[in-house]
Amino acid sequence: MSLAPRVVLVHRRTELDELLARHGTRGQAEFFLRTRGRDLAEVTEADAALRAALKTASAAIPLDWRRGEVERADLDRFLFTPEDVVVVVGQDGLIANVAKYLDGQPVIGVTPGRPGVLVKHPPAAVAELVRATGDVERRTMAELTADDGQRLLALNEIYLGHAGHQTARYRLGVGGGPLERQASSGILVGTGTGATGWCGSVWRERHSGLRLPGPGEARLVWFVREAWPSPSTGTEHTEGELTGTPLTVEVESDRLVAFGDGLETDMVALTRGQTATFVPAAKTVHLVR
Repeated sequence: MSLAPRVVLVHRRTELDELLARHGTRGQAEFFLRTRGRDLAEVTEADAALRAALKTASAAIPLDWRRGEVERADLDRFLFTPEDVVVVVGQDGLIANVAKYLDGQPVIGVTPGRPGVLVKHPPAAVAELVRATGDVERRTMAELTADDGQRLLALNEIYLGHAGHQTARYRLGVGGGPLERQASSGILVGTGTGATGWCGSVWRERHSGLRLPGPGEARLVWFVREAWPSPSTGTEHTEGELTGTPLTVEVESDRLVAFGDGLETDMVALTRGQTATFVPAAKTVHLVR
């Protein structure tokens, strides 16, 4: 007898939760917000909206199915199983946070307020969607692999650079071509999903002629941020795309770090002499339409 499917609700602590944890009482939290020109009411309303969405989504899980729940801070300790249906309740970034822990499970993005790019379903739609997870949109991820076996996946983008955002020194090459020694503010490698975020911002700012990838394309784009020339460093290779050939980076700083989707606490550390390669990941995220 096969196991019944399991629905896993994913959420994160609300701003109200974080304020109370930091300041102790609602009164102190309210005072803190007032000093910044904000009102506790807006934070309370957002908290209530998320809790209502979670309650509706939870009530929509079939009674004969299993269920689980995990907060964003505990994702690295939660074991997802192949038969899971993942229901993410929150903002777009929460889907990016959970994506690297999944391997083909359908993901339903539920918004407690206005629809986002990834969380576009109202809580009332969960009852129908958990039973109809065959219609999915596959979204490409970016992958970094270090020569010591460290691996990093991201749905939006991976940043490689100095931990303090100071000068990063490395040699960069594409597809086995010659390596160029560079000094810059770091390297950004992004997906079609990330094209609406950080990578899109860089692309617009420099008026790049690259064509940004679509969400499901197995193609990445990369940008070197603020590269500068010197007698020993070049600026010839500062952007490009990745499909069948990797982007290779040989570290020449004492220490560089890489992190995905803005989560600096979940990083890969690389020391002088190490090599990292970037490619489109073989694993994709399956978003229920």
